[in-house]
Amino acid sequence: MDTGLIARLEETAGTLRSVEEDLAASYADRARMTELSRRHSELSFIVDLYQRWKAAREEMLEAQGLADADPELAQDLAELAEEKRVEAEDLEERLRAALAPRDPNDDKDVIIEIRAAAGGDEAALWAGDLLRMYQRYADRHRFRLEPLTSSESDAGGFDQVTFAVKGKGAFSRFKYEGGGHRVQRVPKTEGSGRIHTSIATVAVLPEADEVDIDIDPADVRVDVYRSQGPGGQSVNTTDSAVRLTYIPTGEVVTCQDEKSQLQNKEKAFRVLRARLYQRKLEQHQLAIAGARRAQVGTGERSEKIRTYNFKEARVTDHRIGLTVHRLWDVLEGDLDAFVDAMAAYEQAERLAQTV
Repeated sequence: MDTGLIARLEETAGTLRSVEEDLAASYADRARMTELSRRHSELSFIVDLYQRWKAAREEMLEAQGLADADPELAQDLAELAEEKRVEAEDLEERLRAALAPRDPNDDKDVIIEIRAAAGGDEAALWAGDLLRMYQRYADRHRFRLEPLTSSESDAGGFDQVTFAVKGKGAFSRFKYEGGGHRVQRVPKTEGSGRIHTSIATVAVLPEADEVDIDIDPADVRVDVYRSQGPGGQSVNTTDSAVRLTYIPTGEVVTCQDEKSQLQNKEKAFRVLRARLYQRKLEQHQLAIAGARRAQVGTGERSEKIRTYNFKEARVTDHRIGLTVHRLWDVLEGDLDAFVDAMAAYEQAERLAQTV
């Protein structure tokens, strides 16, 4: 381990001691105690790894020295030294990962917007397939999916659908899904068997708390109207649908899925808050993965992060060049191969920043 990393770890150990002192003196301040306890948990994990690394390295050096001094036990001691060397290397790798900068939004709930883009009715059907895929993926990780707002297509599927995924770490698992998802398949309505290419865009937004984004009510125009179903038919006899317009930016959010105007308004504000929070992240941290504009793009067929080819049962992630031939498993929510590979790629990028 290089001296720079050791110096950082020694500094971390010193910070942990300071936090422990502050904890002892802050028992009357509940909010500060909560924050200090969280910080203590993070630091103690790193310091424990560091202490274990030091112990493994000392045992390795001791075994190597004894092996040189005692030829009779040299083989056994050499094996012990090698065992401790491997242990120390593993602990060093875990330490580097623990010290890598962490996405502060990883533990947040997430709001996901899926929109049909290029491809007409087939794109809307594909948007519905993506919704089902994410429902299955959320179930696999025991997250709870909450519908927010949707606009169904006349031919089936969705022109647009927005939902929340709730559970600790939801954003960390879904954030890599932002972008264009291209499908290559024969539509059910295609009699000649010709393969069509369509695309749906996915935007992944960390759900913002009110403390993250403070919206001035004077900046929001609230319009109410009667809910409409596919084709424009009325599905409600009261003005329960809500349209929010954020005047400073022109951002528009509509919600009509609930029968209650109050519930629709609350959901629309959640989506608006998430979008504004994402704008804030874009302005201050342009390198953050999942920036909404970078995810959505223009919706053209050439802008894609992943391709789903039905004829070859193939799914390819173009960002990392990963291809699997398990299309049906993926559509049933088996996304971990892609998510884990993207997480490893992101971690490697962050680790490079710590060297």
